[in-house]
Amino acid sequence: MKSVLPHDRWADTLGWEPDSQVRRQFDLLYAQVLKGNAQQNLTRITEPAEFWEKHLWDSLRNYWPHRDRPEQVVIDIGSGAGFPGLPVALVQPDWVVVLLEATKKKAAFLASCVQQLGLTNVQILAQRAEILGHHRDHRAGYDLALVRAVAPVTVCAEYALPLLKVGGMALLYQGQWEIREEVELNRAVQVLGGEISDVDAFNLPLTQAVRHCIVITKKRPTLQVFPRDDGIPMKHPLGLLED
Repeated sequence: MKSVLPHDRWADTLGWEPDSQVRRQFDLLYAQVLKGNAQQNLTRITEPAEFWEKHLWDSLRNYWPHRDRPEQVVIDIGSGAGFPGLPVALVQPDWVVVLLEATKKKAAFLASCVQQLGLTNVQILAQRAEILGHHRDHRAGYDLALVRAVAPVTVCAEYALPLLKVGGMALLYQGQWEIREEVELNRAVQVLGGEISDVDAFNLPLTQAVRHCIVITKKRPTLQVFPRDDGIPMKHPLGLLED
């Protein structure tokens, strides 16, 4: 398979070079997403350079400061087409990565993709975060939670914090970021047992579009009432300010 992805841009944008095997897996992942996209709506990002920048590079850039943490157990909440979880799993073979995707067709796509990529460190769960957060085998069971383009940040925090161990971190992938959002998120994470550790602003390497990575650290156990029942976090988000 001849690569159409701009693999030559890794070194000057992330200070890292994937080896030949990882490059081949990135190419295969791209091919699998294109194939899956013909059957269901996985992503609007299909042009090679855009796919590299907004799916591969963006997925890896936010977790990059934490890549040296040993043997992490990671959950990608609302994985969709597999981002950011699959790129992270590809470059961190010693980590266990769980892809949580409530839509059964997308979960089936992810299972097929994992098989094609030959990944042995990835598990697929077709479940909602509101339910999984109360499961005894998953609650407070993860070191790192990745949440990308799933819901407003306060909702993402309610999905993620119950699943994290004390001392674990949630990385919220965001586009634009406003002070109001930070105030509301801060109010929410205090209720959920966490704190905002960092708001990291950066630009995508090709388009220069602004992105943010919001880092939340879990400081104490989350109250058993959270996450609230299916659909409630979206209907009544924590921490909202009155207009």
